Amino acid sequence: MKEDPIKVPAFTEEQSRYTPEQRSRLMSRIRSTDTKPELKLRRALWALGYRYRKDVKDLPGKPDIAIKKYKVAVFVDGEFWHGYNWAEKKPRIRRNREYWIPKIERNMQRDRQNTEALQAKGWTVFRFWEHKLKKEFHTCLEAVVDELERKKRK
Repeated sequence: MKEDPIKVPAFTEEQSRYTPEQRSRLMSRIRSTDTKPELKLRRALWALGYRYRKDVKDLPGKPDIAIKKYKVAVFVDGEFWHGYNWAEKKPRIRRNREYWIPKIERNMQRDRQNTEALQAKGWTVFRFWEHKLKKEFHTCLEAVVDELERKKRK
């Protein structure tokens, strides 16, 4: 069943405690691609001989890592932007709740839709939280490699 997209209200200057210049500087420091955990995973896969494409625009959700030969997509999700432990974190958002809560819930909804769309096309999808990649790197890498090896044997 297709769910309606969550409506995210427009962000207005009155809602911010920062000047547009301050906010721009802060937001420019947030990386959407080539984060340290993502780079570490890519380097490890490359070293093991797996060739991939990054940020593939023609796939739903633009996976961080896509290995088209085996139809494996990997996303490395940031905790804040993708709603890690959302039930606990949601009540703690104090500033600009009218914007941030729908914004993050829409991101979570879009993640679900993109995962379902890729799976419907026969792709295996991995979604790793950045903190999990940092703390349990080898477990995450092993999960991806195991799937690649399984598909290689087919």
